[in-house]
Amino acid sequence: MLILAVGDVIGKPGRQAFARLLPGIKKQFGVDFTIVNAENVAGGIGVTPDTANELINAGADVLTSGNHVWAQKEIIPILDSDIPLIRPLNYPAGVPGRGYVTVNGVMVVNLIGRTFIGNFECPFRTMDSLQDKVRGRPPVVVVDFHAEATSEKVALGRYLDGRVTAVLGTHTHVGTIDTQILHGGTAYVTDIGMTGPVDSIIGDDPDNVIKRFLTQLPHRMSAGKGKTIFNAVLVSVDSVTGRAIAIERIQRETE
Repeated sequence: MLILAVGDVIGKPGRQAFARLLPGIKKQFGVDFTIVNAENVAGGIGVTPDTANELINAGADVLTSGNHVWAQKEIIPILDSDIPLIRPLNYPAGVPGRGYVTVNGVMVVNLIGRTFIGNFECPFRTMDSLQDKVRGRPPVVVVDFHAEATSEKVALGRYLDGRVTAVLGTHTHVGTIDTQILHGGTAYVTDIGMTGPVDSIIGDDPDNVIKRFLTQLPHRMSAGKGKTIFNAVLVSVDSVTGRAIAIERIQRETE
């Protein structure tokens, strides 16, 4: 089985790049399953029902998210529907939505870090509890770990090594070069990267971001413009054992 995980899609430029490039990538590599982080797909922050469906119609099998999943209020009732969009599992009990979903024999889990992001339940213990609770889960389990600190991401990868198929980092929008198969057979990368404008500051219009740093005042964020980049990782998996065989970075650019 070949699983493609696409980094944070940023606004309309990211959606367009995703729709334009995904068919060719799927055909070239023979991709069986596609996971997409969608928490910034609507105008650069949050996700709406329309933008979520746009990604699904373009070929996404499961949409993951992170701390911005609540930014567009109209998505909140949809989180409890059948749409394959999940939010971090380690939010407090009682919040809308689900933290994992199984589609076509692949369980996808969304976790959020605690360092430099916010106060959430422990992602390590939350994953332990899920594995204890869910019986009959498929061998293939992919974790989107939406976290800021590199150390926290690496630690979770090591902690879950041999217990899940892959731990794939999102959130920082800057792809890292540490794709690897850990000793227990888990594929790992600290951050997949982003799918969105190249001439930007992690996807956002540079002028607005710089003003924010200079003034320390809030400024409305908007997605950058121009050439786009598509960041993803491709994980080759033994679907019987759930162990990863290989992981490689996929990067494409559009004008």
